[in-house]
Amino acid sequence: MISFLPIGGGNEIGANSYYLNFNGNGIILDCGIHPQKTGLESLPNFELIKNKTVDSCLVSHAHQDHIGSLPFLVKNFPYVKIITTPQTRALAELTLHNSVSILKKEIESNEFEYYSHDEVDLLIRMIEYKEYQNEFELNSYHQQKEAKVNCTFYDAGHILGSSSILLENNGYKIFYTGDINLTPQTLQSKAVLPETEINTLILETTYGATDSESLLDWNSESMRLAVEANKILNNGGSILIPVFSLGKMQEILATIWLLMQKRKLTTVDIYTGGLGTKINLAYDYNRFVVNRVDKEFEVHSIPQKNYYDISNPEEFFKYPCIVLASSGMMIKGTASYNFAKRFLKQKDSAIFTVGYMDTKTPGYIISNSKSGDKVQPTDFDEVTEVNCVVKNFKFSAHSRREDLLSIVNRLNPDFVILTHGDEKAMDWMGSSILKKNRKIKIQTAEVGKEIKFF
Repeated sequence: MISFLPIGGGNEIGANSYYLNFNGNGIILDCGIHPQKTGLESLPNFELIKNKTVDSCLVSHAHQDHIGSLPFLVKNFPYVKIITTPQTRALAELTLHNSVSILKKEIESNEFEYYSHDEVDLLIRMIEYKEYQNEFELNSYHQQKEAKVNCTFYDAGHILGSSSILLENNGYKIFYTGDINLTPQTLQSKAVLPETEINTLILETTYGATDSESLLDWNSESMRLAVEANKILNNGGSILIPVFSLGKMQEILATIWLLMQKRKLTTVDIYTGGLGTKINLAYDYNRFVVNRVDKEFEVHSIPQKNYYDISNPEEFFKYPCIVLASSGMMIKGTASYNFAKRFLKQKDSAIFTVGYMDTKTPGYIISNSKSGDKVQPTDFDEVTEVNCVVKNFKFSAHSRREDLLSIVNRLNPDFVILTHGDEKAMDWMGSSILKKNRKIKIQTAEVGKEIKFF
């Protein structure tokens, strides 16, 4: 028997984690942390599997909502085997160490102990890695009969090292998309899919509720950004662009630099800093061994100034510049949040958002404001009048909903489990799949709700 049990995420974006049991062989897909929750609420519910066999954990990529709970998983299941791509393993070392200091600030309870840098070092040494499209076996520690699973990582086109995962047990094939993107970005090439039909598809639905007409291709959105940015820069203003340190920082930095090189965008100083600059090096180091749009292009060679060298943020407004600062959602206490409070007061400057904003974040409040509005990014902030320009752009590292449907058409599954999206996204995907093929069975992933395939 094969069963599927969401222990985190499921019908929301955060703490993504799914338990699969293949005839007694227990495999966890991803082990994330929820960015908008604290304490035990931020973690997958490991209690759901405390009496189940847990043999392996396959991590699709190094974003915190897919990898951030690994240290807690190891505390609960010390003998679990963790496997990623080589690139995800390298990025995990950077992102998990970075999260240690963040968690120390956020977790102020006796519910559990946060992990240390030493524990991260031990965890990283535990991680095995497998190259793309290199099949490997997963066996149960308990040696159950017919429990062997053959696994293959496929490039998911989302960020460096991201993978979709094909699992096969006794002829039954399951394909987990993870976060997948079927269109190229500036650096990252599009996803690769297996050349086989599968039985069950575990499908992300991030943009299931988003009209694709609002999602321009990367090049078209780049030109739109250049037009709007030139208006600000040529008028003496500066631009703050909140970005995630992993993925969005590298893609937007490369996009801006190439626009400047092509004389589509006014050349000004670019400020970056923090974890993102270390990740730039990982992108460059791996550029010849992964799918890249241009393998010769180096991110760290782009001229950049470190915003942590600026003692007074007013320096950003002496001359026009572009500041790429994390976090992407302007979470309280981060560089982008601190800078945004200054940029909001600047009449000639701007804040450009470039991706998804959770509705409970300061980034969502700011991105939905306009000049003249009064905003309060958090309950602890003063009400501030928006003097700057606010523009929103969609540089997506996720597939459009039509592309997600094309995955269903190509892989021709009997069963589809919808994950990683809100109710509207899942409703659109489910109804659209059924319009084309009434024979496909559809389920939405819900934490604690087990699904049995046979």
